[in-house]
Amino acid sequence: MRPTSQPDRFPFDSAVNAGFDSDAALHHISRKDKPLADLISRVGAFQLQLRPCSTPFEALGSAIVFQQLTAKSAGAIHQRLLDRFPEKNHPSPSDLLSLDDSSLREVGLSKAKAAALRDLADHAIDGRLPTTSQIGQLDDDAIIKRLSAVKGIGVWTVQMMLIYHLGRPDVMPATDLGIRKGFRLTFGGDLPQPAAILERAKRWSPYRTVASWYLWQATYL
Repeated sequence: MRPTSQPDRFPFDSAVNAGFDSDAALHHISRKDKPLADLISRVGAFQLQLRPCSTPFEALGSAIVFQQLTAKSAGAIHQRLLDRFPEKNHPSPSDLLSLDDSSLREVGLSKAKAAALRDLADHAIDGRLPTTSQIGQLDDDAIIKRLSAVKGIGVWTVQMMLIYHLGRPDVMPATDLGIRKGFRLTFGGDLPQPAAILERAKRWSPYRTVASWYLWQATYL
């Protein structure tokens, strides 16, 4: 069995509580933008579910494994990687670096993902990857800059971490296709470019995460 103690982990549970006042956010957004207020009325309560807690190293390692795969396939690969270290919740950076290419291929990782995981481990070992306590002191832009320096980690991946692991209130992943489709459904017109979304999103700040969640929901209505 894996140990239950989980030191230095993100201080959030997997729950609706995202660490900010969602009622204040909904009031602000609804007052600033009527079409978005109408969408909020149609969707209902804000129900952002934060993902299970993890350190930045764990969260980004999982993100690398899950990129461009179905949840089922990626989950199986991720579990096989965890099973290499049955006495731990998650392999440490040193653990990952101890696996050779053959071992990483055996769990199902591509050459590119194996290289990305090694680069992530190198960043963690030499201090370029912030710890949980350090990341809590950084603003969103600083986190994006630090984490997207890791091979295989782009801005979108870090934005998902900001939203779903850290519960940051003012994130707008404007390049996300779901956001762009939700924007089109809410405001009309053609599929918008990210710049157009960011321009309108200025009125939603400092609660763009909440607006993002509702734009995603628009694609399911």
